[in-house]
Amino acid sequence: QVQLVESGGGLVQPGGSLRLSCAASGSIISFNVMGWYRQAPGKERELVALIGTSGSTTYADSVKGRFTISRDNAKNTVYLQMNSLKPEDTAVYYCNRKSGSWPWGQGTQVTVSS
Repeated sequence: QVQLVESGGGLVQPGGSLRLSCAASGSIISFNVMGWYRQAPGKERELVALIGTSGSTTYADSVKGRFTISRDNAKNTVYLQMNSLKPEDTAVYYCNRKSGSWPWGQGTQVTVSS
């Protein structure tokens, strides 16, 4: 059974930065395209960023140039560096593989507010 554990969220002022981590157990992320997703209150979960097995990345237009996804296959961990945070980035952030077929973790809350 795959288990995903997200961490690193918190309360930050607009313009601030956070680094999220997602540790996976029960499977090996190196064979998978991994993604970060987020869900704001009252909205559907949306894809934020993807990282391929070779390290190639894609981003939602709303975060392009501000967020960076990376992976450490040796640690079975995926990261999301978030800079220049905006109030509209407030959401619960989750990781999963691209298909979203692994059980979702509890997520980590990111709140951007002054």
